[in-house]
Amino acid sequence: MTQSNEKCSNDEFDAPWKDILEAYFPEFLAFFLPIAYEGIDWERGFEFLDKELSRITRDSQVGDRRMDKLVKVWRRDGVELWVLVHIEIQGDRKANFAEGMYVYQYRAYDLYQVPVVGLAILADEDAGWQPTEFCYDLWGTKQSYTFTAVKLLSYQKTELEHSNNPFAIVTLAHLHAKRTKHQTEDRYQEKRRLIRGLYQSGFNRQQVIDLFRFIDWVLHLPEEADRRLWREIADFEESQKMPYISSVERIGMQIGEQIGEQRGEQRGEQRGEQRGEARMLTRMLQHRFGVVPDWASEKIAKAETSSLEKWGIRFVDARSLDDIFLEKT
Repeated sequence: MTQSNEKCSNDEFDAPWKDILEAYFPEFLAFFLPIAYEGIDWERGFEFLDKELSRITRDSQVGDRRMDKLVKVWRRDGVELWVLVHIEIQGDRKANFAEGMYVYQYRAYDLYQVPVVGLAILADEDAGWQPTEFCYDLWGTKQSYTFTAVKLLSYQKTELEHSNNPFAIVTLAHLHAKRTKHQTEDRYQEKRRLIRGLYQSGFNRQQVIDLFRFIDWVLHLPEEADRRLWREIADFEESQKMPYISSVERIGMQIGEQIGEQRGEQRGEQRGEQRGEARMLTRMLQHRFGVVPDWASEKIAKAETSSLEKWGIRFVDARSLDDIFLEKT
């Protein structure tokens, strides 16, 4: 079956990638750059440096950088470190891509005097394009900058299916979305397979919900096929007696409505910021304290941005969840 009015363009991959990266940054590095993950002191948390990145990329002529992320972390030896992440989604070669990575690295170092680790995630469809270096050599002057570039096309399906990292699912969903353009039935089957797999993956409730949102967004289906898939998933949920699938279904419907609103009116920016703050705080708590109890998850889900920011500050010195959430008298 062929669908001519495919909705997912390259631009529409930006938001789901941004959301999932911010929600699961440690897992992101563990999957794509494990040497960095092993060298970071995750107990100290991490911070997305949006204002600093804006200053670095201001007035740049080296390309579109909507998906760049600059993150402050600490090495295990206590040294502050910045990680520059760029996700390239377009399917064409960019002659100045490596130059752009170099420019942003030296701008960051010049402005802030901190080491910057460069990581590029190449999510395009050109198998022969994988830039990793910018260099020139002229009249005794030589400049060379090398960064890590990960090509999503290089991953094998079996390798991804056997990984327990959330970004294996993210990569699979993205590759299926690229492969099934204008092929509604193929996309239907891949989306069905991925969603059913989430229920049996061993991921916790929040991970299932977040991964479901990514899959539902990038593997968009026409309305009729989408309704058919939901009926099938509902029957599967009932047979499996899953404890939180109703929440996933509800989230899926809400996300569908939100996408329509964002495309039509570009609304919900404040709500998106609040969700991002909530996910970041949840991940920080999980890394330090383990499973986050229901009462804490409920407080985070209902909190305003101001409360989330306040709890994030308390997290730095907190020894328990009570130190973060209980008001001092």
